[in-house]
Amino acid sequence: MCPGVTSIGSAGAEGRWEGRQEAGTEEAEGRPGLEVGAGAAEGRPGSEVGAGAAEGETGWRDLETAAAEGGRPGSRRQRQAEAGRGRQRQAETAERQTAERERGRAGRGREGWGDNSQVPAAKKKTTTANASPERRRELLNIAAEVFAAHGYNATTVRRIADEAGMLAGSLYYHFDSKESMLDEILSSFLTELWDGYDAVLAARLGPRETIEALVTESFREIDRHRAAVAIYQKEAKHLTAQPRFGYLTDSQRKFEKAWLGTLERGVADGVFRVDLDIRLTYRFVRDTVWVAASWYRPGGQHSPEEIARQYLSMVLDGIAVRA
Repeated sequence: MCPGVTSIGSAGAEGRWEGRQEAGTEEAEGRPGLEVGAGAAEGRPGSEVGAGAAEGETGWRDLETAAAEGGRPGSRRQRQAEAGRGRQRQAETAERQTAERERGRAGRGREGWGDNSQVPAAKKKTTTANASPERRRELLNIAAEVFAAHGYNATTVRRIADEAGMLAGSLYYHFDSKESMLDEILSSFLTELWDGYDAVLAARLGPRETIEALVTESFREIDRHRAAVAIYQKEAKHLTAQPRFGYLTDSQRKFEKAWLGTLERGVADGVFRVDLDIRLTYRFVRDTVWVAASWYRPGGQHSPEEIARQYLSMVLDGIAVRA
């Protein structure tokens, strides 16, 4: 979610908190939503952030610009994207067929169905419905880490299954596709994020207190959903073109409105300086908060609340000693 983003923290001083310098460039005005520097192209552990890292793009992206670029008929980028999606569909089809054969072999002698494709629909539905919610959540967490580390397109169902210690065919008892897994990972993250944000906005706090509460809630969500944040930052740009992920666009616009509105209210009320460039301030605050997903690791030396407190002290009060 900005030019020249630099992450804060030191791996040596903070244990598992790893400082990273994130670099990126703003390409357009008015980027909605969250955006992070392009650390993924350098292979930073657990970051995989910024879909356009190799191109200098910075993460939580300008959807209007992305739509304009992707919408040029016959453009080289569009043809490459179509070819990539075609190859991905072929690979997934082959993988699904292999998984079905594995399920069929696993079913023989146990249920007497032989090829699993011949199992009645009611039987399949019961198997999925009986899956433990805890196991489902565990599999989603594993998938999120794999997507964040390797990228959605490069991740196969077999790779997720290997990480989970199960056959690829067995994973289909829980999810009908890796797209369904991605959808559930992102929608769960955003639902929880907006539950927190909406509670803050409904409290009708002062502008400074609202910014403080939004920043704190953001760090809490990074703590709870670090992998999902990294996936969002890398994948949202191309996912928004798919009807299934249309909610990403709505969330990004809502996010921008909440933050810009609070900053504008602060200037109008005399809480924030009148000479502030509101949109530039919004981008700076947004990006320096969410870039933490590239270096933050849960269970480190500092809690999300402590990180938020330190961050807010620097942003709102500065780092220089006052005379």
